[in-house]
Amino acid sequence: MMTRYVHTDIIARNRRDLRGEWLDRLTGAHIVGETLRLPGYDEDHPTLEIFSYDRMSGGQSRPINAYGIAHLAFEVDDVAATPERVLAAGGGKIGELVHAEYEDGRRATFVYATDPEGNILELQSWS
Repeated sequence: MMTRYVHTDIIARNRRDLRGEWLDRLTGAHIVGETLRLPGYDEDHPTLEIFSYDRMSGGQSRPINAYGIAHLAFEVDDVAATPERVLAAGGGKIGELVHAEYEDGRRATFVYATDPEGNILELQSWS
């Protein structure tokens, strides 16, 4: 039996337009969204899906330690500058920028942010 990672799905407000009878049967809603191919893999998978439904429910706020998907982590070139881009796009900030040094000598910089829908992002860089 094969098992492999295929995609992560994030619900957002506005993206690609996806509709059809099959989708109505599957989700009961019209979907608008984007499918982004993740770097470092072949052309098909894995992908990150960012979708919006024509009928949305639920709030936008979620604590960092809640059950379910906790956050999405992204390695970035400049951890200090990236949160400013997230804020400019309507996101938010969580906590402070931190530097960590591991016993094996690796160093990392981390910060948490939220996208405009309140999904938590971990931004990191390693040296």
